[in-house]
Amino acid sequence: MMLTTVPGFTQNQSSLNPVGPAAAHIEHEFALIFWITMIVYALVIIALVIFIARRHHSLDTMPDPLPTSDESDRTARRSVAGAMVITVLLLFVMMIGSFETSRALGSMNEENAMTIDVYGHQWWWEVQYPNNEAYKTVVTANEIHLPVGVPIRIHGTSRDVIHSFWAPNVHGKRDLMPGYDTEVMMQVDQPGRWRGQCAEYCGEQHAHMAFYMVAEEKQDFENWLSAQAQSSVVPASSQALHGQQVFLSHACVMCHTIRGTSAGSRVGPDLTHLASRETIAAGLLPNTTGNLGGWIINAQSIKPGCRMPPNQMSGSDLQDLLAYLETLK
Repeated sequence: MMLTTVPGFTQNQSSLNPVGPAAAHIEHEFALIFWITMIVYALVIIALVIFIARRHHSLDTMPDPLPTSDESDRTARRSVAGAMVITVLLLFVMMIGSFETSRALGSMNEENAMTIDVYGHQWWWEVQYPNNEAYKTVVTANEIHLPVGVPIRIHGTSRDVIHSFWAPNVHGKRDLMPGYDTEVMMQVDQPGRWRGQCAEYCGEQHAHMAFYMVAEEKQDFENWLSAQAQSSVVPASSQALHGQQVFLSHACVMCHTIRGTSAGSRVGPDLTHLASRETIAAGLLPNTTGNLGGWIINAQSIKPGCRMPPNQMSGSDLQDLLAYLETLK
């Protein structure tokens, strides 16, 4: 059941390509229901074709108004009864399979699982890695890095409206509602980059609210986590240093955090390690200098309705600001 022939399908956002035990259980249940219904459909079509082929010579004639024989009635009743029995049995098979899948997903409850906090915003994802030492807490956006083969507990909620956290290669969807906390266990068993999506309509830019789950070998993940826990460093070049002053003197400082500076707002994504991310605008654009510049100047022309306001600044200030943001790795 592969969709590689479908244009644009890369298998990095599909429940048919599971990369963890939870998604595998869901895929097996889907396959069970698919093949049962497909076989039933094929048998019905075959029976219909056979009936038409046998009776095609009499389709244009009026049916006999006289009652059918007792033998015909008994045959019809037996056929209907047999079809009902088979239908009920198949429904029970699918129901039992669904119960088994739910039980398997519910049994994934490792006490020592790694916890990652995910918060849904219109229209981006805030991701936190809690730490007993608060200054080591890692905060990023729209990318969830995790070690391969390690049970993960996603603890989620929404900061505004109802969102739905869905990474089909890894697990089924889980709704995030404001004022309520929810948890879901998951695990990824192979390295890779898997796309996720908000699966609950949440406003104008719902379709542009994506995230990526990046599964890495344990040592690579530890290196990433350690680097993300660091504060930003003082820019080395005069251009980047001036760019930092541009950031701190414009509206940017009213919405974003860059650890190691006076910017500490939590309205928008934490930008401390912005340059280490592969996309911006919740997966909408590759994280390139050109895209970042366009986003800063007029995000509304790219993602109408988003919370990022236009920013007026000179060309030289923008170039210096971009040079500074490129140092945030």
